[in-house]
Amino acid sequence: MSTFQELGLSQDLLNAITDLGFTKPSEVQEKAIPVLLDEERDLVALAQTGTGKTAAFGFPMLQKIDINSRTTQGLILSPTRELCLQITNELKLYGKYCKGLNVVAIYGGASITEQARQVKKGAQIIVATPGRMKDMINRNLVDISKIGYSVLDEADEMLNMGFYEDITDILSFTPDDKSTWLFSATMPKEVATIAKKFMYDPIEITVGNKNESTSQVSHEYYLVNARDRYQALKRLSDANPEIFSVVFCRTKRDTQKVAENLIEDGYSAGALHGDLSQNQRDLVMKSFRNRQIQTLVATDVAARGIDVDDITHVINYQLPDEPEIYTHRSGRTGRAGKTGISMVIVSKSEIRKIKSIERIIKKQFEKKDIPSGTDIVEVQLMALANKIHTTETNHEIDKHLESINELFADTNKDELIKKFFSVEFNRFYNYYQKSKDLTVSESRGSDRDGGGRDYGKSTNDTRYFINVGRKDGFDWMKLKDFLKEVLELGRDDVFKVDVKDSFSFFNTEKELQEKVLAFFTDYKHDSRFVNVEVSENRGRSGGGRRDRGRGRDDRRSGGRGRRSDNNPRGDRRSSGSGNRRDRRRSDDNRSDRHSNDRADRKFNDSRGDRRSSESSSSTSDRPRRSRRR
Repeated sequence: MSTFQELGLSQDLLNAITDLGFTKPSEVQEKAIPVLLDEERDLVALAQTGTGKTAAFGFPMLQKIDINSRTTQGLILSPTRELCLQITNELKLYGKYCKGLNVVAIYGGASITEQARQVKKGAQIIVATPGRMKDMINRNLVDISKIGYSVLDEADEMLNMGFYEDITDILSFTPDDKSTWLFSATMPKEVATIAKKFMYDPIEITVGNKNESTSQVSHEYYLVNARDRYQALKRLSDANPEIFSVVFCRTKRDTQKVAENLIEDGYSAGALHGDLSQNQRDLVMKSFRNRQIQTLVATDVAARGIDVDDITHVINYQLPDEPEIYTHRSGRTGRAGKTGISMVIVSKSEIRKIKSIERIIKKQFEKKDIPSGTDIVEVQLMALANKIHTTETNHEIDKHLESINELFADTNKDELIKKFFSVEFNRFYNYYQKSKDLTVSESRGSDRDGGGRDYGKSTNDTRYFINVGRKDGFDWMKLKDFLKEVLELGRDDVFKVDVKDSFSFFNTEKELQEKVLAFFTDYKHDSRFVNVEVSENRGRSGGGRRDRGRGRDDRRSGGRGRRSDNNPRGDRRSSGSGNRRDRRRSDDNRSDRHSNDRADRKFNDSRGDRRSSESSSSTSDRPRRSRRR
């Protein structure tokens, strides 16, 4: 089949397709639409983002429902409000000639009363996010007991976001004989589980290979020191003057910070994350679609609703915690038959993640060097020349030519061109003329994230003891965030955080040592003194024999020098508690090593049970192997 007419669609839908300018169905549409029209069957469709999945389930649903009935007959669940609105708008466009069609979007962040009113008018199709849909069911504001078709769109992402129980509860209110259509970009274990539980003998359609990235996207990675990550991002943007990109961060905090830094540095950027109101998100997306924003910095969840076909680059400022999510990220570019580039900025400790992603997407990454200052200056100069060359002449200038010619009467052509280009060119030249090389060799040195660094041999960072730990409510992530906030440091300035029961260790670059020690002089947290001291022992677990022995000596002598017990400020506890404390530390060290090893195995074994690792819910750094601390 090569045309929509051959798929068996009604004339009303074909008229809408003509208006939309669709000429040829995509592969997933060509495979799914005839099956869904001809049979009342459950279906699992695996296809990448941007391949036309909405039309693949939208056209069959619109053709099969009874427009003359006010009963809700179709339910579509999607992970985010942006995607919910996107699907709703597309269905309305597809059904523009279907008189009496009412498609209603139900999502959080908007008036539940107004949404209930729209449903009460008679919504044949409801498009909803799981959380708000469950809320409306509990309030008896919707009735889905008679639906004939349910769609789980972006099923893998809904499950990654923790919607399994909500989906289970929602589907329990639907009839058993309905048809369920599951659409997903990847097929992890959880999606297979939900398909088995809620579907009967489903037909499976796969476009490409499972979890495989689209062939329209090329994949590149750039190896830098973690502290140079932001500078690398700026250089990649400057080296591509026509870039129209989405930059992905793991957390809302990092997303906002990177966007603010870019704006402060003169870039056209905006942030998209869950802490923004719906109105703010709509304004950001409108600016991005209109290209008033050239770089959109986003979290994975917020970006699920981005439907822009002309994105040239996806830049992974930080890799996702789950390797399958990379497939969704890279799917933001290379849409609608166009090509795109997915870039990853990594430190040495993250190289293993690149290898894991390569196995999943069945594509190879190309290692590239961060552009040098000289390269960027040349690229920007030629981009400016091309822009001037293709600019249409404004003849309103003609009346001023005589005065301009008089001003430059003594300037020859070459000198005039140099002056003209220098107006814009000098900015890049002055910034990059003394710039350093940011690219790191895989075989040279190591980065601050702990990529195999041997504590005993490193002289570029300082390891500290701090007298707070798990008993004070800290885990490694909370302690890292606490230190970054109180010390006003960047995201990568605190690393190798190792939390024990009543004390912890962390590292910074040596140049920050004076600032750290000065800040924690007489500093109180929750009415308790927090003491930070340089740790002499730099062994694997951060609390080796020398620290323990020194701690016992300090307790016996009452000394107040460097120590590794729970109260460096002089809490006079019985020295008899030392052995118990030492045993606890040894247990803590073993426990932490096992915990961190499990976290690393979890990433590499991406189809394992994500709930088995506490790191799966992390919104910041993933824990590192203890040998790297």
